Amino acid sequence: MSGARPQAVLFACTLNAARSPMAEALGGAYFGREIYFASAGVKRGELDPFAVAAMEEIGIDMSKHKPHSFEDLEDASFDLIVTLSPEAHHKALEFTRTLACDVVYWPTFDATAVQGSREQMLDAYRQVRDSLSTRIKAMLAK
Repeated sequence: MSGARPQAVLFACTLNAARSPMAEALGGAYFGREIYFASAGVKRGELDPFAVAAMEEIGIDMSKHKPHSFEDLEDASFDLIVTLSPEAHHKALEFTRTLACDVVYWPTFDATAVQGSREQMLDAYRQVRDSLSTRIKAMLAK
């Protein structure tokens, strides 16, 4: 990515139900006055209640998020697309073939794969949240 800070960032994952909406909400919470954030999935899923709960713990409400697919995006003028799953990375590369847009891949654990108690499952979402938080701050800090 060039040295300039992006003005519009899209986070993409497989279903736009947990990872990418968490990233969108984190980006908006930290840099939302300066940068536009959106998220999309390869397919449109259902918002994950564990993702909502993990974000609520740090004071970010994403309960109103409506999952979107790439096809739902009205405005394709993003400077940067950050993909969080292999499927999303392939889709983003296809989506940006004709666009001047950087695409970066951040392999991000799929917390929906974790089985166990509610607390064990919530822990997986917290780890995803905290890892995304660290990476977003590092990428966009001036």
